[in-house]
Amino acid sequence: MDAHLAANIDAVRAFNRFYTQKIGVLREGLVDSPFSLAEARVLYELSRRERPTAGALCRELGLDPGYLSRIVHRLERGRLVARRRAVKDGRQHLLALTKKGRAAFAALDTGSRRQVGGLLKPVAAADRARLVTAMGTIEQVFGAAPAGNESYLLRTHRPGDIGWVVGRHGAIYAEEYGWDESFEAVVAEIAAKFLRRYDVKREHCWIAERDGVNVGSVFLVKQSNTIAKLRLLLVEPNARGLGIGGRLVEECVGFARRAGYRKVTLWTQSVLVAARRIYERAGFRLVREEPHRSFGHDLVGEHWELKL
Repeated sequence: MDAHLAANIDAVRAFNRFYTQKIGVLREGLVDSPFSLAEARVLYELSRRERPTAGALCRELGLDPGYLSRIVHRLERGRLVARRRAVKDGRQHLLALTKKGRAAFAALDTGSRRQVGGLLKPVAAADRARLVTAMGTIEQVFGAAPAGNESYLLRTHRPGDIGWVVGRHGAIYAEEYGWDESFEAVVAEIAAKFLRRYDVKREHCWIAERDGVNVGSVFLVKQSNTIAKLRLLLVEPNARGLGIGGRLVEECVGFARRAGYRKVTLWTQSVLVAARRIYERAGFRLVREEPHRSFGHDLVGEHWELKL
């Protein structure tokens, strides 16, 4: 074996030993829960998907079908997962979390976030940024997108990001649709309210970043105890076509399910054709339209909903 490769192998194995110990995956239960790492990952995937098949999970997670079947059986016995035959193909079974399963995963997710937060809190903000960038590099190297596509990473917001969201909304919508500064004022109000009332358990902001530069954003905010609202979806013009918008919406929907919401709503405009397509592909349905005069233009506002 090449000596340089051998040294790289030793370094990766040493990092794996360090990191698995650091995040506690060697313990019998993940984050003091009754679930193994594999069981927790299956619960996570079911929390963010709409009734996937066992085959789809096998492909996504790279698991042996027999091993996945045993995991699902254990979760079924605990009444955390339910399965039913697919209408189009009776040989396939669709999987979904039960109410008990959603509650169990919500507790697991909260524990995991608390654990990672404990690791990151004492780290300086600049070092946290370096850490997240380094993790993004690992993802890119081992799971690089096919040639011709550019990779990106998603992260939560940090100081300065919300101002960027407001400024870019104002600039992009003025350039592409001719909207006046009153639109930027509305975005600023939404963003300020998010920062003032941020509920980490039930709300979230995602920032899409490419090569260290912000290229997209979306927010999920609490509208009521059972309804969440998707807000401020944005993708920079030079980053469109990479699937960032769809991924941001997918993250919102998955988070909403894990947080226990029963519905996600959003308000958009009929002229925002690309965004409307993203919402439709994610399963949202148009429920109401209303003409209005805003941002210096006659517009048709649209209310969309997704039942979880």
